[in-house]
Amino acid sequence: MFKHFIRLEWKAFFRSASFKTNLALKIIMVFFALYFAVIFVGLGSSVYYILEEKGYSDPFLIVNKYLFYWFFGHLFFRYLLQILPVMNIQPLMILPIPKSSLVHYILGKTVISFFNSLHAFLFIPFSIVLLLNEYSLYGVISWHLGIIAIVYASNFLNVLVSKQDIILIVVAILVLALGASQYFAIFDITVYTQVFFTALYEQPVVVLIPILVLLGLYILAYKYFIDHMYFDEKLVAKKEAISTKEYAWLNKYGVLGTFLKNDIKLISRNKRSKKTVMMGFFFLFYGLLFLRQDIPNSGNIMQIFAGIFVSGGFLFNFGQFVPSWDSGYYKLLMSQNITYKDYLASKWWLMVLATIISTVLASFYLYFGWQAYMAIVVGAIYNIGVNSHLVLWSGAYTKTPIDLDSGANAFGNKQAFNMKTMLLSLPKLVLPVALFAFGYYLINPIAGYVLVVLAGILGFAFKNKVFSIIEKTYKIEKYKTIEAYTKNN
Repeated sequence: MFKHFIRLEWKAFFRSASFKTNLALKIIMVFFALYFAVIFVGLGSSVYYILEEKGYSDPFLIVNKYLFYWFFGHLFFRYLLQILPVMNIQPLMILPIPKSSLVHYILGKTVISFFNSLHAFLFIPFSIVLLLNEYSLYGVISWHLGIIAIVYASNFLNVLVSKQDIILIVVAILVLALGASQYFAIFDITVYTQVFFTALYEQPVVVLIPILVLLGLYILAYKYFIDHMYFDEKLVAKKEAISTKEYAWLNKYGVLGTFLKNDIKLISRNKRSKKTVMMGFFFLFYGLLFLRQDIPNSGNIMQIFAGIFVSGGFLFNFGQFVPSWDSGYYKLLMSQNITYKDYLASKWWLMVLATIISTVLASFYLYFGWQAYMAIVVGAIYNIGVNSHLVLWSGAYTKTPIDLDSGANAFGNKQAFNMKTMLLSLPKLVLPVALFAFGYYLINPIAGYVLVVLAGILGFAFKNKVFSIIEKTYKIEKYKTIEAYTKNN
């Protein structure tokens, strides 16, 4: 039966209307997967010796101390990036195929996710290093099995909470609060979590705890899907309280205001768009990896890289999928008496406002010095002047529709924020980093910032000219886009 399922998905992949685009992106994603695999192998094989050189008597205990944050970070990115592999099972539900086979197959596909296998490239080399340093064989094996069990348990936990954004927000705030309390020496949660991870090594019987949790989460996920695999789930109308907001203050902006109102309503009413806003908010904390004064990366060209990301989280996530946000009614939209200029201008202003808001919210980076916040402000100027145009331009060639109601059904076409979005964003990051590096190494960091700011100002100055080029591109791609959306829908 599983062989038959695999054959159906193989045919669906090659017969897809966007096969060529998906194939090219998947090839690129393979190279990036290999890149991260090499990084994780290097990290797993060297972290023990790096900690040893820093003077820690037992690096293994230090690793156990911070595994708590590692796994919560892993769970956070898994929730936002992992697309749960599902099937179009409605045609199969009328056939004499056991529901259990369908559910076991779908849950089994999540097991081979890249988010699970990537950990093997980290923890297998690290376990080998432990054995080379004369740690107990049975202890290392039980510790490794416990870690792997936690990884796969997080996989099925992600399946269960994939539609509960509020849980993600609450947990993220809690973990950030714990991290802050540890940083300011108020309360250190790792003192207690270290005991558990160390016990996996010292008391092998403890490994039964994560294994039992893994089995329990799999059973819960299986039961959840079995209980919701009915056509009635689609047929019964759900009663929901609907709030109508007119945003009358936008009426004075004419056609532009109308489009802005539609975009604001789209963002506030749909799960996919809400997740985009949430991801943009969490991008605010990306700069903590590069903009702090107490880490080795501080003071180099990665500052502008972080500044672009911190201020442009919404711009990249939302702008990358224009006009896909409107794919469900794009044909109707194109039949109206509207111009592409007005349509694109509303998207541009929405991204600009979000960039400004992100920059203001990121003012807490002033705690790490004015240089840190300068990187964010400079990145915001570049995002407004250049990247806002680039994401709209590349959107003309993005013909992947977005199902705004994908979160309503556990077996629906779940199109959450994913790696494809990140890959399509990479070209927007190369130029500002190159400009900053040129000024940084030729003169000083201020010169690098000036070059990036000048690029942003020039982009804004030639906005009308660039918009005419983008508008022309959308007109050329108009019917190809409509055809792609029609086939996919």
